[in-house]
Amino acid sequence: MKQVVLKLDFHDERTRKKIMKTVSSNSGVDSISMDSKDMKLTVTGDIDPVSLVSKLRKLCNADILSVGPPKAPEKKKEEPKKAEPRKEDPKKDKDDLAELLKIYRAHNPQMVPVPQYFVRSVEEDPNACVIC
Repeated sequence: MKQVVLKLDFHDERTRKKIMKTVSSNSGVDSISMDSKDMKLTVTGDIDPVSLVSKLRKLCNADILSVGPPKAPEKKKEEPKKAEPRKEDPKKDKDDLAELLKIYRAHNPQMVPVPQYFVRSVEEDPNACVIC
């Protein structure tokens, strides 16, 4: 496992997508993270950094900043979980939702289903087959 940090020189979204596609198509890549602000690409996995850079140089200017073992993710201090307030009456929530839906339908006539009928007669359709 290696973590490779690359410095890239790209200026548009199209090049960024091509870079991501090129890097992700390599075998052995576990994770990819791109920092567009600093123009850095971090790739983790069993990869050859030299071949990766040679493929990326066809798309943009690429340089290797560092190669090393992957860093362990920082563990954040676990905060005590707050007890979520429980809903006392689920029936009350359904009533509120039904009331809101009625109000919405009153103000939005497209929401109300209107039955529409379509009748086709033989006189309107000259291609209709009628046996007399």
